[in-house]
Amino acid sequence: MTAQALQQRDLAVVIGLEVHVQLETDTKIFCGCSTEAGDDEEPNTRTCPVCLGLPGALPVLNEAAVEAAVKIGKALDADVAEETRFHRKNYYYPDLPKNFQITQYDAPICADGTLSVSVEGDRRDIGIGRAHLEEDPGSLQHEGGNIETASHTLVDYNRAGTPLMEIVTDPDFRGPGEVRAFLAKLEEVLEYLGVFDASRDGSLRIDANISLVPADEMDPDGAVDEATLADANRTEVKNISSHKGAEKALAYEVTRQKNAVKRGREVEQETRHWDESRGITVSMRSKEEEKDYRYFGEADLPPLRVADWKDRIPIPELPDARRERFREAYGLDAEAASKLTSTKEVADFFEDVADRFDAGLAATWVADDLLGELNYRDMAITDVSDRLDEFARLIELVDGDEITEKNAREVVLRTMLDEGLAPDDVVEREGLGKAGDDAVAAAVEEAIAEHPDAVEDYHDGEGGALNFLVGQVMSKTGGSADPGTVNGLLRDRLDG
Repeated sequence: MTAQALQQRDLAVVIGLEVHVQLETDTKIFCGCSTEAGDDEEPNTRTCPVCLGLPGALPVLNEAAVEAAVKIGKALDADVAEETRFHRKNYYYPDLPKNFQITQYDAPICADGTLSVSVEGDRRDIGIGRAHLEEDPGSLQHEGGNIETASHTLVDYNRAGTPLMEIVTDPDFRGPGEVRAFLAKLEEVLEYLGVFDASRDGSLRIDANISLVPADEMDPDGAVDEATLADANRTEVKNISSHKGAEKALAYEVTRQKNAVKRGREVEQETRHWDESRGITVSMRSKEEEKDYRYFGEADLPPLRVADWKDRIPIPELPDARRERFREAYGLDAEAASKLTSTKEVADFFEDVADRFDAGLAATWVADDLLGELNYRDMAITDVSDRLDEFARLIELVDGDEITEKNAREVVLRTMLDEGLAPDDVVEREGLGKAGDDAVAAAVEEAIAEHPDAVEDYHDGEGGALNFLVGQVMSKTGGSADPGTVNGLLRDRLDG
């Protein structure tokens, strides 16, 4: 369809993704080199003849990578192929030392899966067309600028050969926000499986394919037929590395294409680079087709038959199922259940606490107090997972009426996180033991005697006066009195 014809019609956005996930294995996919990057690692040191593509070096498939692929297939409710093969994908790029990439072409290990995603309260099933294993190329470092302006580019092959799972979706997205929601959900599932570490540099990279189609050729349920898609020029945006980046890159690209159509220009079928620093996409090259890669079978790797592994390899309870169980078993609302299953580690921590205390009390302390303080400090639950007993002791001190909730939250918990102290040590050092009845009663009398104006205001019906007096009593007791008890004592004294 010409740009002039499109210009007269409302346009709808169609997006499909290719998500490249680094798998968490000890060694690379076809050799014994470590995947763990050390601190201050020197470039091109974690390599060997296999991952450098030297003549005569032969690949040997990493079993752990295959197990991770099968786990992902199970989590996505995908079919695991009876037989899968590896191919050579031929193209020249500096970070690809062999000038071909070992990947899977017409026989991927997983196909026809689904991932259910919540988008603005609506549940959507995103189709997973295929998911296949391949090796990661090396990494390029553009010195003195970006891909367009750098004075020169350096190549580091330490990453070359890291196991990748490429997850290819159906063109089921209708906007950048849906893509961001999908990526967040996918990353959550992968972390639950234990096959992915989001903190690893370059662990998740996204290529997105965007087409504009006439809105009146889209079905009411959002489906688009293949003929309509084939008639639309497809633009690929590469090198996106985050959920937020994907949303921004696609929002920019959708706007760019719509503006081009409004001006009567054709949308070129091309590959574009997302320049995160400038917030724009830039043209890289014309879009390749399958034939350009000259796929052919990898003769050094035999066919792979692992369909029966799907029954033998267990996977943990996934986020949606665990969320629902938390609501049913612990009586949590949707918000609390979502917070407490945000990662597998958070969910495990909560269940350990809930085994010792009332579930509602455990949920409040973990979801609201602990996670809130950790987020403020840019910490994760894994930073304190070995301190479960200390955290349980803090709840025990409050539950046993030995310290006030205010002091527990604002003093003890924060000091535990900032200084690494045990709760009892903080209570002793800060003198936070709960004030006795006589001490609280004495403080009430002192506050009333010292602030006759506030007493008069209280009798005149000014509600803020009581709060002021409560604050005075709390100050006199060093925060060790229970605010509710103080409130009651003041009312009894003032109304008596």
